[in-house]
Order: sequence, then C-alpha cells, then structure tokens
Amino acid sequence: MSGFPSGRRVLATGAGAAIGIGALGATSAQAAPASRTTGSEETRTLDELYRATLAEGGKLVRTGGDTPTQQDLTKAAYLKRFPDIDLTLVVDYSKYHDVRVDNQLATDTLVPDVVQLQTLQDFTRWKEQGRLLRYKPAGFSKVYDKFKDPHGAWVAIGAIGFSFMYDTAAVGSDGPRTPLDLVDPKWKGKIASSYPHDDDAVLYLYSLYVQKYGWEWTAGLAAQDVRFARGSNSPGIAVRSGTHAIGIGGGGAPLASGPVKWVMPEGAPFMAWGQRAAILKQAANPTAAKLYLNWQLSLATQQGSSNGWSVRTDVTPPAGLKPVWEYADAHLDGFPRFMADRAAIERWKQTFALYFGEVKGDPTPGWLGLHPGA
Repeated sequence: MSGFPSGRRVLATGAGAAIGIGALGATSAQAAPASRTTGSEETRTLDELYRATLAEGGKLVRTGGDTPTQQDLTKAAYLKRFPDIDLTLVVDYSKYHDVRVDNQLATDTLVPDVVQLQTLQDFTRWKEQGRLLRYKPAGFSKVYDKFKDPHGAWVAIGAIGFSFMYDTAAVGSDGPRTPLDLVDPKWKGKIASSYPHDDDAVLYLYSLYVQKYGWEWTAGLAAQDVRFARGSNSPGIAVRSGTHAIGIGGGGAPLASGPVKWVMPEGAPFMAWGQRAAILKQAANPTAAKLYLNWQLSLATQQGSSNGWSVRTDVTPPAGLKPVWEYADAHLDGFPRFMADRAAIERWKQTFALYFGEVKGDPTPGWLGLHPGA
C-alpha cells in the first residue's frame, strides 16, 4: 500500500477511501514536607511545592514553542504565581528541541528540566529508553485517559487545535466554511499558510485535507499563490496584520470574538492533540519541574485555557463548546499514530514539496545551537 490516496479522486465529491497513515503564592524558602506521592498523584499543595522548589535552588528550564515571544503569557502567569522562580523558557521548533535533548543526553550536558513538545513520538521513545521521570501531578486522575501515560511518564498539559482562519472584515459575509472553499479562485493571492512540510502538526492537517478532497485539492491550492512561511504562528500573524485575508495551519480558539475567526468546520476535518510534557529523569531541578506540571494541571490554569479546551474531564467548557475529545473531525487519535510513522511522514513532506516548493527561510526562533538556556 502506497500510503497515499489516488490522484483520480474527484474534487467536487471528495469520494474515495481514506489514506492509511502510519499504524493508523508563598513567601519563604523554608523546607517543605517531603513528597507524599505514593504511586498515585502528588498531594502537596502548590505553595508547598513552591517552597520546596526555592529550597532546591529556585530554577527551572523548560523547552517548547515557535517564536521568542510566543510563551510570554505563560511566563508572565507563572511568575505572577511564583515570583521568586528563575524561569527560563527555551523556545524553538519541537523537531530541534528533541534532537537537542538527545545530543545533550549523549554528551552529559542536559539543560532542560521539562520538555513540552508536539513531537508526541519522542515521549514514547524516551519512556522506553528510561529517560523520563514517572510522576503524577495533582489532578492526574482527572486528565482524559488518552492525554496521559498510565505510569506518569508524561501528561498532556494543554489541548491545541489547528485549522484555518480568516479576517471577518476582509472576507465579508461569504467567508470559507470548509477547506474545500479555500481553492475558490476568488481567494487567489489572499491566503497565507505555514509550510506543511516544515511542521508535523500542519503536515497532519494537510494530510487530512488530502484524505477528504484528494490531491486535486492540493493542486488547486498550489494555484492560489499562497504565501508560505515557517512557523505555525505565521498564518495568524499574516491575517491579524492585514497582509492576507485567510491563514491555514495555525492554532486558535473556536469561540473567540474579534476580527479573526478560527474555523472549526462541521463535517470537514481539522486536527487537535494533547500537548505532552514530561520531566527528564536527569533534570537538575526535579522539584521545580514537578511544581510546573502541577501548576499547568491545576484547576485555575485549566479553567483559564485561552481556547476554551481543557485536558481535564472535570473542567466544563464554555457554552457552545464540547470537550475536544468529543469532536470526531478533530482526529484526536490520529495524530499520535501519524507522528509515530516517520517513514510515512517523510513521504508526505516530500510530496507536498513537489506541490509547494522547498521550505525557505530561517526558523522563526533563530538558530539556538546546542545548549540554549544553559
């Protein structure tokens, strides 16, 4: 089986079989109580963990993100709650974070304490290699089952969705409702997208579009004079800045008000996943890492999710939204399988390069080298 749908599929009907992808606040640093985790989940409060973290040295290094400013809100919220922590967020593409961690482990120069990445397959591999600390933060039992490793090697701390978006003023009353609308000639020259062959989550989104509409859809999009750029943040920036009316391959909030509408189409694919985080067993600051995971999974943080979705089953989404795992069109189970089949991913990437050209441009975070955050 080739792993790709037939090129004969008719665009207007989207007929044909689906593609096979892969194996389808405290004030002092006084000593805190020792961990009361017994094989279930953490029982210390955030304040107790904060004091223990300060006693440990008060430093935390975490990896994840696309652009240098993308994690500013997370950093500000964390330091507002824990102002005395020396927090370093190393921002780079996940495909560079993971191999950087591998190299640091191989050379005994590990920098991060927590890895928080969209390369889901790495967590499975690192667990098998014994690289991850098995730990269950408070609230672990409330996390949706498919968003956590049962042994606590990793846990998803946020639900992220990728789709397309548009400027409501620029498109008027006839904005695109499904990915099929994006190949309408009236949008030629008005679309920005992140390269699908540069980011695996965007790649999966585009693969879902091909499954639904065939390679004819891809050819139609290639004729739309799309402005491709690196980084999943790039289409949103293009739409918000007014340079393009439509963006493909970026995150957003289904119920967000404002000039940019992020589309969660009915009867058509988008994609979502649980962003995994884990503590490296060789982390220099394991208590700080535990504090971070507990804070991320806390009810206050989960209820304040910017897109309305939580990884916890006991957090009710806002009116008009269901838990992300209840949307079949989000293909929640498909993304981990997709990420695990690296050979199929390479075929997808090279095929999209035939349609859209090779990836161009420097990575949006810049070139960080071997030991950023050290």
